[in-house]
Amino acid sequence: MEIDNDRIKHRQIHFDPVHPNPQQAHTAAEFLAGEPGIIEVHPPTPVLLKVSYDLVYTKLEEIEKALTELGLHLDVPLSYRIKRALWYYTEDTYRANCCCEHSQVDCTKKVFATRYENLDHSLRDHRPEHWRRYL
Repeated sequence: MEIDNDRIKHRQIHFDPVHPNPQQAHTAAEFLAGEPGIIEVHPPTPVLLKVSYDLVYTKLEEIEKALTELGLHLDVPLSYRIKRALWYYTEDTYRANCCCEHSQVDCTKKVFATRYENLDHSLRDHRPEHWRRYL
């Protein structure tokens, strides 16, 4: 199967230099190294991470969200925020136009997983129906 060059993205993620972990890029590289869709991860400096990834499997927004959940702080100057917004939009548009055709099963799983996460599970009775009538 031939890979479309538009699918492979090469991005730089800048981290905030004022953080308790001075090696944020190395921490992020270790975290992302085995993830599906991540092709290459290279931290040239302690606050810069170069990432190559396949849009069919992941996108920049998901990568950055995972890194912030890990406790790392992204650099947030206005120029980076504008670039990120543009990249998020173009990647979402690309995935909407062609990626779900290539991995329809994966998209369907994500939809159901997101739906399940948003449901309220607190009032659920786990007993079988015939037990509920007697108790």
